[in-house]
Amino acid sequence: MALLKCKLDETQKQLGVQDIVAVANIILGNNNIDVPGKPLTSTPGTSVVSLFFRRHMSYKFRRRILPILTLKSFSLRGLKIFWMNNLGAFVGRAVPVVGWIILANDVAQISFRTVHRYNMIVRPEDKIW
Repeated sequence: MALLKCKLDETQKQLGVQDIVAVANIILGNNNIDVPGKPLTSTPGTSVVSLFFRRHMSYKFRRRILPILTLKSFSLRGLKIFWMNNLGAFVGRAVPVVGWIILANDVAQISFRTVHRYNMIVRPEDKIW
């Protein structure tokens, strides 16, 4: 029971405006807009932010110097690094990655603080780690 209370308290302390931004980044970066004529070997669909940034940041480098992660399937095996030269496409694909990083950071901080607070409350033999 003490661990649950610690977890709830630390979660409440951690969540804030940055989490709303993170969730918005993930939702807006979701590939849910169909793109006709896209090769079958590419990741299907495109996102709202990708369309926006491709339109408004259409600078192209001479060489492919911008790394971005692509997800072919929903597993780590489907994760690939792809190099691109279009700044707008790079920013559009980076937006959901930033959202996932913010949420992963929140989960790590909540977990660490919960265990730390729990260990401060309980007897030495009941501590985690």
